[in-house]
Amino acid sequence: MDIIIAGDGEVGFHLAKMLHDENHNITIVDPHEDLLKMLESHTDILTITGDSTSVSVLNKARVNKADLFISVLHDEKTNLVSCILGKGLGANRTIARINNTEFLSPGIKEIFKNHGIDELVCPESIAADEIIALLKQTAATEIYNFSHGRLSLFLIKLDENALVINKTLNDIAREHPQLDFRAVAIHRNSQTIIPRGDDVFMVNDLAYVITKPDGISTLLKLGGKQRIEIRDIMIVGGGRIGRKTTERLEKNLNIKLVELDRERSQGLANDLENALVINGDARDIDLLKEEGIRDTDAFIAVTDSSETNILTCLHAMKLGVKRTIALVENIDYIDISQNMGINTIINKKLITASYIARFTMDAEVTSIKCLSGIDAEVLEFVARPKSAITKKPIYKLNIPEGAIIGGIVRGKNSYIAIGDFQIQENDRVVVFALPKAIHKVDKFFH
Repeated sequence: MDIIIAGDGEVGFHLAKMLHDENHNITIVDPHEDLLKMLESHTDILTITGDSTSVSVLNKARVNKADLFISVLHDEKTNLVSCILGKGLGANRTIARINNTEFLSPGIKEIFKNHGIDELVCPESIAADEIIALLKQTAATEIYNFSHGRLSLFLIKLDENALVINKTLNDIAREHPQLDFRAVAIHRNSQTIIPRGDDVFMVNDLAYVITKPDGISTLLKLGGKQRIEIRDIMIVGGGRIGRKTTERLEKNLNIKLVELDRERSQGLANDLENALVINGDARDIDLLKEEGIRDTDAFIAVTDSSETNILTCLHAMKLGVKRTIALVENIDYIDISQNMGINTIINKKLITASYIARFTMDAEVTSIKCLSGIDAEVLEFVARPKSAITKKPIYKLNIPEGAIIGGIVRGKNSYIAIGDFQIQENDRVVVFALPKAIHKVDKFFH
């Protein structure tokens, strides 16, 4: 696929590298010549220095030949104009990053579509959705639902309390023959393992598990996890993610929102109905203590500084908070942050990539989750009529190395993948895959 990405920094670069690794032809348009030179020194991606709202720049990028035009600059107006121009100049499909969630309402989205913008992605809104889902399912480090929750991906960090420690997958299957979940990956010492029957779970493993709703309670029990009742929350950072999260939670939960900037704090205090807005520096431990951090059930740090978010979450953990969530924009910090014990990491680059990646697949993909801390994705494919995936039972399919089928949704029913299961056309199939396997798996579904 020929893809043009308009960006102004890390989101565009991360997306370009990820899609380039999946064998697409990528051209990136960015106003920063020095950043493009750095990108060129590490990849063979075609780069063009310039403004993506310039017709001459878009023509130079051969936008008329583009299968997909993506604009992910920080300024949403630039993204909207770029996509409108890109579509008008011949791009087949366009995707614009936005900040204003009002644009996501069906009527407004239709207006943008009529002007040439096929899809809108709001990373901050998706991040707020993820935070809220994690607060509902507090025992998981990461959670993602497929087909309206008929199947879910859970990430659980195994400690010494987990009942599966030093047991193989075969051991667990013998002890619990009717399991409604399946481990699809183990992340250990910065390495990702696609588990087989004789693989053993160890302390500090990150276990990625596909589960049916009926399997969640048993999964958490075996993982040594207990749900935490969330009533009192402290959120650090009153930017878009902090504001959106607070707006969605303040009617039902006790929210304290800490914001360093005085003017922004005043605006938040005027706009929010029930949350208590505190103007102060969350890195000040005395301030956290004065504001009742010891009585807080969950601590969410979503400032623009990854370092501040990590540091304040560590302070919160030390002061007894059981649930911590940090926005960490530097991908290199994610693994370190998880090893420090921070429960969950949110990253806007990965959120944006998750949304956009499904539009680059040949098969029909209803959702993709780019996972935090490991270079892997979980995808929900639709099995097309006469596709290879429908021809044989799972154990005869020769699924590529680096991929594993976790579960299947058929109508209103869900199933955990076992060897003799026969996938049928229009089934939705959840697959865990490392980058090298994604497009090999893709071919099974189209």
